[in-house]
Amino acid sequence: MRSAVILSVLLAGVIAAGTAAASECPEHPGALGVSRTIVVDPTQHARLGTMQYSESQPLADHEVVLTFDDGPLPPHTSRVLDILAAECIKATFFMVGRQALGFPQLVRRAANEGHTIANHSQNHPLTFHKMAVDQAAREIEDGFLALRSVLGDRGAVAPFFRIPGLRRQVSVEMYLRSSDVMTWSVDFLADDWWKKIKPKEIARRAIERIEAKGRGILLLHDIQPATAAALPDLLKELKARGYRIVHVVPATSERPATTTAPEQWVRHMPHTPKPRSVPVVGLEPAADESVVPQSPVALRWLPMPVPQVVQSFDAFGRPAKAAPLEVRDAGAKPAAEFSAAPRPAAGPLRQLATAPSKTEPTKPAATAMHSAAAPASARARNARKPLGARRPLGHQLSLPRPTAGLSPWPMIR
Repeated sequence: MRSAVILSVLLAGVIAAGTAAASECPEHPGALGVSRTIVVDPTQHARLGTMQYSESQPLADHEVVLTFDDGPLPPHTSRVLDILAAECIKATFFMVGRQALGFPQLVRRAANEGHTIANHSQNHPLTFHKMAVDQAAREIEDGFLALRSVLGDRGAVAPFFRIPGLRRQVSVEMYLRSSDVMTWSVDFLADDWWKKIKPKEIARRAIERIEAKGRGILLLHDIQPATAAALPDLLKELKARGYRIVHVVPATSERPATTTAPEQWVRHMPHTPKPRSVPVVGLEPAADESVVPQSPVALRWLPMPVPQVVQSFDAFGRPAKAAPLEVRDAGAKPAAEFSAAPRPAAGPLRQLATAPSKTEPTKPAATAMHSAAAPASARARNARKPLGARRPLGHQLSLPRPTAGLSPWPMIR
């Protein structure tokens, strides 16, 4: 009963906010505007965005929060600010500290025009998922320090942080929560960081994914020229479909958090990416929407198990002891992509068997995978050398070799 009452009050607030938004922008009567402003408390909700977390902003149906990453960068950020001003829209800008120090006038302009200024680290490293917590803390705190120094007011920077590349790490998220900083992910992307994507494609993908969920946080990049070119069409289409823009600001002592019901925050389960396989270099991402955006390194499986040498190493990275050759899936029959030859006879004939003939082409050099087939004395001498100076040992025909048509990457087990 209490939740129903709260929801009815919030619905009335949404309707009133829409009327207020129209009156607050008299110079642009046909503008999209801001329907309402949500005040959030980072201590109550630490992580938002259903692509990675179970909670998101407490939005009603057909409400969208616009966010921009990686700026500021002229002239693209300036053009984005011009477009937002023409539509009387307020957004959240996750700015890089280094960029803010380089272009402080754009940071001040965004803040003076009422946009929320948030942190996106000092240098935008794409290693937050594996860096030490103290290193991540320096990136976070230096980013806040740079933004506050540019604006000259600690309270002018919201305690919001978005991890570069969305490469999350639990220990980093725990540090942010202990610092009363809200971690933002996203609800939908527009893929506007792709180098060859067209403005119309950015707008199309954004609208399609917004329609699929109905509400949420949209991630864009104000440093991309294609984003600035796509933004007018995107806003026009949102208005035509009845969507409303919501502005998010942090709670303060003078500005209490917006009253919400718990069920408004939890709407979707976090997105779980599909497991990836062996990378194959050189494949470009397809323009088809059915292909999930990913790094330029596409992925696939090799056609069959590859026999491997199992070897252990000591604390200094040196082979502790040459392990016997272990062939996995020994019962499987080699495919046509692999060629296997019997081991040459022992004794003096072995040198004749391995020497190339005058009529035959020279065999390729043996790889490090064949070193376990070498004599024990040769392995011992090779183990005493630095890792980069070790020569491949053993007969090259002691293991099946992939043909030139297959990927040179090893099989990941």
